[in-house]
Amino acid sequence: MGRLSNKVAIITGGASGMGAATAKRFVDEGAHVIIADLQVDKGNELAASLGNNATFIATDVGREADVIAMIDVASSRHGRLDCLFNNAGFGGVGGEIHETDMGAAYERTVAGLLTGPILGMKHAAPIMREQQEGSIISTASVAGMRGSMGPHVYSALKAAVIGLTQSVAVELAKDSVRVNAICPGGIMTPIFLGDRSPKSGSNESLEEVLRPVFSSIQPIPRAGEPNDIANAALFLASDESSFITGHALVVDGGLTIGRRRDTPASDSPLRRAINSIVDED
Repeated sequence: MGRLSNKVAIITGGASGMGAATAKRFVDEGAHVIIADLQVDKGNELAASLGNNATFIATDVGREADVIAMIDVASSRHGRLDCLFNNAGFGGVGGEIHETDMGAAYERTVAGLLTGPILGMKHAAPIMREQQEGSIISTASVAGMRGSMGPHVYSALKAAVIGLTQSVAVELAKDSVRVNAICPGGIMTPIFLGDRSPKSGSNESLEEVLRPVFSSIQPIPRAGEPNDIANAALFLASDESSFITGHALVVDGGLTIGRRRDTPASDSPLRRAINSIVDED
């Protein structure tokens, strides 16, 4: 406990899912946390449950005025900003590439997933430079590293977040400001529902449907949890990672290195196919 004692952190998308888990973890570790989100009721409820070390501010990360106000809460109330976690996100515009909606849905997706992190870095950097320390973390995704792991536009923007992270990390390193990204895999959050609601009369929750799926697709045989991301963010926000910058930390249970294998290599489908057409030695 106390790994973030007296540090000041902003978490966007902090009212639910990975952001809420991180807010709780940061407060437990001694940080003053500003929860920034569009979900006003959830944000206020979470901040109240976390006590005096948590504050909520309604924020659209794609609007520069909102981001400026969010940063100002940290600087005016606490006089500093030690960590910015650009975590706000959603699935965004989807579909086959030839069906891509280039209108309001596309603009909203770009604003939330890429403009948000850029604006956060833009307005956090001057404070952290003056302090000569700080940690900026952005939520990217394994979809930004591998094909077929997310919608096309989402995947492209998450790849852009990784590139942005590396580029800004080089600029801010001389001021001892670290810039890193976290790339989640299959984490149990509401993002997979998108803007849709469960069917009327459905007796199964999203968690009940997805947990066994996530438990079977990657080498580590369990679903990813919001706390797995909170733990990664805690490390990157703390002084324990003071020599790490420009890094994209993959938290995916091994998904990007290969699918789960429950049978011996000698009994793999490929091996069985080869054995069917060659002579035994």
